Amino acid sequence: MSAEQNDRTSMATPAIAIISVTWNAKKYVHKCLRSLAEDVDLAAEVIIVDNASTDGTPDLVAEEFPGFRLFRNTENLGFAKANNAGIRASRGDYVCLINSDVVVPRGCLRRLLEYMQANPDIGLLGPQMVGPDGAVRRSSMRLPSFRNSIGRALAADRIPLLSRAFNGQMMADFNHDQTADVEVLNGWFWMVRREALEQVGLLDERFFIYGEDLDWCKRFRQSGWRVVFFADAKALHYGGASSSAAPVRFYIEMQRANLQYWRKHHGLLERSLNCTVVCVQHALRLVCYSAASLLKVGNLAEAAAKKRRSWAFLKWMAGLEVKA
Repeated sequence: MSAEQNDRTSMATPAIAIISVTWNAKKYVHKCLRSLAEDVDLAAEVIIVDNASTDGTPDLVAEEFPGFRLFRNTENLGFAKANNAGIRASRGDYVCLINSDVVVPRGCLRRLLEYMQANPDIGLLGPQMVGPDGAVRRSSMRLPSFRNSIGRALAADRIPLLSRAFNGQMMADFNHDQTADVEVLNGWFWMVRREALEQVGLLDERFFIYGEDLDWCKRFRQSGWRVVFFADAKALHYGGASSSAAPVRFYIEMQRANLQYWRKHHGLLERSLNCTVVCVQHALRLVCYSAASLLKVGNLAEAAAKKRRSWAFLKWMAGLEVKA
């Protein structure tokens, strides 16, 4: 991994260190870094860790944002390992991990920082997520459990009235319009207190992509730090900037990460039961999506895509080769 740094970087410790991992999402990276560069209200160090992009992303960063530190990896290290490299190189009292397909409006970082400073028991803080259409999107969830695995299999976790009864992992009963302690903040935009980070430790690099947010939030809470969703700051998240090129591959990676989380934090019986439920879930959805396609009911393109995902997952679980 090689690093590039502009001579203008101050030796004084900044309040915030911003770290963004990039991988073949050039047009989104430009929007993200432009928004950070334009936030003149707040001085912060910005560290970009590029995971061997082939679309010109690192050259864009070097040419248009010379004041940012750039690390060029020679291979794709994954989300957790690349972020950890950025964290190790950072100096801020607060560390922000921000996805490269996020646009941060002016004042967002300031509000997050002030809230963290006013609440010293918060270890991990996340803002409200807004989509390109302006609608508020889900950015928190509950930790996996056998009960919410059943809820997911039945799709009950997406129904507000049933979500809490099934301990719905997707938190359909939470509108994301109020600040609240949560079990998990999804890993699109985090502000982390350095003191808490030093106690909890870095991201678990065994998670290549996905799942590291579940694990990290659980570890923060186990260490006595609050994990808080903060509704009074918001940022735009495009979502899927890297995964859209290979949706099936990334879906398999998501399922792999979930199973990895269960292996780390649950016993053999719970892991086995959860694995069975997940396989049954995908088998049932494969049947339903296939029927919808045959009967030409609903969104046929969406049904076909979800059918491919479920079929790919079942093949992967059976040890068969899966094509992206």
